[in-house]
Amino acid sequence: MDVDPSQPPPAPEETSTFQLLRRDVQRGLSPEQALQLQRAESDQSGRNAAILVAEDEDAMRDVLLLMLRAQGYQDLAEARDGEEALAALRDREFDLLITDLQMPAMDGFALLKTIKDDPFMRHLPVIVASGLNQLDAVARCIEAGAEDFLPKPVNSTILRARVNASLERKRLRDLERLRVIQLQQEKQLLEMEKEKSERLLLNILPQCIAERLKGGERNIAERFAEVTVLFADIVDFTTLANETDPEDLVTLLNELFSRFDRLAERHGLEKIKTIGDSYLVVGGLPLPRPDHAEAVAEMALEMLASVRDLNSDSGINVRIRIGLNTGPVVAGVIGRKKFTYDLWGTAVNLASRMQSNGLPDHIHLSEGTRRLLRAHFKVTERGTVHCKGHGEVRSYLLDGKKG
Repeated sequence: MDVDPSQPPPAPEETSTFQLLRRDVQRGLSPEQALQLQRAESDQSGRNAAILVAEDEDAMRDVLLLMLRAQGYQDLAEARDGEEALAALRDREFDLLITDLQMPAMDGFALLKTIKDDPFMRHLPVIVASGLNQLDAVARCIEAGAEDFLPKPVNSTILRARVNASLERKRLRDLERLRVIQLQQEKQLLEMEKEKSERLLLNILPQCIAERLKGGERNIAERFAEVTVLFADIVDFTTLANETDPEDLVTLLNELFSRFDRLAERHGLEKIKTIGDSYLVVGGLPLPRPDHAEAVAEMALEMLASVRDLNSDSGINVRIRIGLNTGPVVAGVIGRKKFTYDLWGTAVNLASRMQSNGLPDHIHLSEGTRRLLRAHFKVTERGTVHCKGHGEVRSYLLDGKKG
């Protein structure tokens, strides 16, 4: 279709703000709201406004509509009384209502009160049209929330001034409300990102360590005189990995370690990390506790039971070795972009050796851990095992709790 360049482009179709403001603002500006914001900023003339005229006298109603069209307003609707006007307002959105006071069925007072009592229509500007002998009534309407008034008989110049002023005030209010929605959206997005960052931080760091990082500490390192370290490892994992579909393998590890995570949380222990098919958890840090060895031992026993349950549920035959050792460690946070809370020290190394030199489906203990468990747990002496870096080490097998 050919376009005449001498003619101005057609005005965009007006979309009222009220319907947009009813929507949940938590998602921010919808495309319609963004368009409304653009129009509120650009259409200062208000010629696209939707105006409803409520007047029971046909001649006066026709005059008002004729004047409004002459002034460039084309989106016009009419009502013969208050009830008809209210039905129109509930059927579609308008930017301005011009209403008479004295009308059958529902007069201007009742119509205005109904509008201002409705949370979705109360922002609609209302101009009351009245004879000069009804100024007291007009004042009552303005006190009740009317935007302005028109004296009858209506003067075209006064009509234009009243309508333009009301629509401009509405435009500014619309603009303010839509900008508030934008600010709410930005605030909510920031809060969501903050919560996401905090959840991610808590997933990789103990809560008290995460709080210290958030508080501004950068070099976090502490020495703990006595903790109990647990290493668990899947027996013959290399063969399992070679014979298992990659997706099934990851699913298996995720299910197994998720069960271990729940055990660690229930016993108040700190999972440090997983390394391939190995699982590292510790008791007694970052918050010291006197029963760290007992808590870790209880978790170790439940880990064996959890593996048996997994095998029964899935029809596979996974076996694990578990090693425990008690002693001093250094713990701290390393990294800048990817934080890691880790442990160092001879006690960690010996716990790993206890695991690697252990027996499948058993819990292998060092002498230091046995001393802390002997009052409440049954252990069997295994003898000495050669541990790289430690020489011959006396070791035990954890059989269960006494009683």
